[in-house]
Amino acid sequence: MKRVEREFAGRTLVVETGRMARQAHGSCLVQYGETTVICATTVQDNPTHLPFFPMTVEYREKMYAAGKFPGGFIKREGRPSETEILTSRIIDRPIRPLFPDGFQHETQIVIYVVSADQQNNGDMPAMFGASLALNMSKIPFRTPVAGVRVGRLSGQWVLNPTFEQLEYSDVDMIVAGTENAILMVEGGALEVPESELVEALEAAHTGIKELIGLQKEILAELDVPAEMAWSPTVNVTDAIRGRVDELALARVQDALNIAEKASRSEALSSMRTEVLAALEEEFPEEENRTAIKEHLRSTEKKVMRRQILDSGKRIDGRGLDEIRDITAEVTVLPRVHGSALFTRGQTQALAVVTLGTSADEQRVDTVDTPAETSKSFTLHYNFPPFSTGEARPIRGTSRREVGHGNLAERALQPLLPAYDDFPYTIRVVSEILESNGSSSMASVCAGSLALMDAGVSMKASCAGIAMGLIKEGDEVAVLTDILGVEDALGDMDFKVAGTREGVTSIQMDIKIEGLTVEIMKEALTRATRARLHILDVMERTLTGGRAELSEFAPRIMTIRINPEKIGEIIGPKGKTIRGIQEETGAKIDIDDDGTVKISSPGGVGGERARQMIEAITEEPEVGRIYEGVVKGTTTFGAFVEIIPGTEGLCHISELQEDRTEKTEDVLKVGDVTKVKLLSIDEKGRLRLSRKAALAETEG
Repeated sequence: MKRVEREFAGRTLVVETGRMARQAHGSCLVQYGETTVICATTVQDNPTHLPFFPMTVEYREKMYAAGKFPGGFIKREGRPSETEILTSRIIDRPIRPLFPDGFQHETQIVIYVVSADQQNNGDMPAMFGASLALNMSKIPFRTPVAGVRVGRLSGQWVLNPTFEQLEYSDVDMIVAGTENAILMVEGGALEVPESELVEALEAAHTGIKELIGLQKEILAELDVPAEMAWSPTVNVTDAIRGRVDELALARVQDALNIAEKASRSEALSSMRTEVLAALEEEFPEEENRTAIKEHLRSTEKKVMRRQILDSGKRIDGRGLDEIRDITAEVTVLPRVHGSALFTRGQTQALAVVTLGTSADEQRVDTVDTPAETSKSFTLHYNFPPFSTGEARPIRGTSRREVGHGNLAERALQPLLPAYDDFPYTIRVVSEILESNGSSSMASVCAGSLALMDAGVSMKASCAGIAMGLIKEGDEVAVLTDILGVEDALGDMDFKVAGTREGVTSIQMDIKIEGLTVEIMKEALTRATRARLHILDVMERTLTGGRAELSEFAPRIMTIRINPEKIGEIIGPKGKTIRGIQEETGAKIDIDDDGTVKISSPGGVGGERARQMIEAITEEPEVGRIYEGVVKGTTTFGAFVEIIPGTEGLCHISELQEDRTEKTEDVLKVGDVTKVKLLSIDEKGRLRLSRKAALAETEG
């Protein structure tokens, strides 16, 4: 067994190998603070024939890690939560491009969070452990990777801030990389300028290099097995390469330069079919046909990349910095609370906003918090097959949809009004109707417009853009507003969203072994110019939140009452609150601190419910004149209810100026009369005067 302890970013980092999960091909335990993860990786001996590298990352949080039971009726962890899916993607993205080309053996990385101190997140120890487990195994992966989370407190960059520190940070960004370059960026910020984010990247890379140094130290003392024997599943011979180039090269050039996506795809598909048919007799074996398909794809990639690097012209005719035509519309659906349609080239997003009450909040239970929490803003992203002209099965929400929705949600979240000022639960749904690159950023633009269309007083409009990259040796071309094919055949998908003041969300995926900070600076600079252009177009459509909510949206009023009065509003077995809701049609939610939220579709019922609740919870005020109902009479006076549930005694001597022989001569049960509250004694009894009230009102 090997155990190493080091201080990193103010906490102890413990790494163990050789004690747990020893039948896995590589495994380790990583503890940061008292948050502990077990990482194990395995690989199949035989390759698959899938058209992609079959690697999966499964990050799972065990509820016992925080001393909790799983929620729901089945007390067992089930399908992964959104947090687990997002963390799996964060670990997958920097690792995947570092596997050798042609390696097709199914590889699995499983990470369990087995202890959670509720101060330190498990994602960064998990990334460290995944890299170490891969490098100590027979899997052909020999490039250590590490990641850190970056925050900023009092102007200072902090690595791996605790959950409490993140509450006060204006940046929450995860950066992963190798010793020499950055591989992945994911995070959000509170309108932070791009120049300051570059500082965060530089601080992060310093921490990454320290963690990679620790991995190398551990690996140097381990008996690392030799790399497994493997060979590429596709062998493109020189004969195949020459014949395919002869038949296809010119046609690929022509087909790729068709601007319209569907026509371009049809031309490329037709070319592939004809090339395969022409070479069928010459290369009849199935493995050769697979090699022909592979070289055709390589040819398309090479032609597109060389055209951009050599001429600066993209396949749809744009220059490197040009943005496709943009249109933006709002109020496109009649009965929803807010809607917008954003179209950029052949990418189109329909965003729809629904406003609800606190009862509609999403409840979230994770190992990171002691108790269940709630979430009042969500953005859901849907990517149906028809958006790309395909027909395929729809089997629930994909990991990609979860990730893109989270990216757009993170972009808009900092711009929402404070919950106390706008106490609504907000759901945005982005339906991708057409897709040809950067649909997540179209969701940001459409979501921003739809929120303002719904009457949400956003701090500012928010837009997003996707940047691409073509890199061949020292030749570099940064692309603005990439197409789907430029994403597929290029080296980078760098998404940046924000306002005129700064960035609110950022995500970078790359397919090469990393980027320098200088290239990222250039991409961020161009992204800023593009974002400002898109904001200009959006603001010509709508410049701020509408003054009034949709007539179909609920109206929410918030009042505060004495918490001791909550029971009076609820009544015996909920009778009182049910009666108010049935009579007014309003919905009432009461918090333990005495906050009462009243919602109703048109607002009229809500106002009536507010009056009824205030009447129930009103505190008697000495010196005030009330109009009350006589509830009972005695020989010494009358009992008058001045507010619901609160009665006082009007003594017979206080009924009128003249002497009163009998109470019933002046007041009877059921009469409505004005009385003045003279005093409240130490036992809470109220002394009323009809005589004083009459004298004061007559005067």
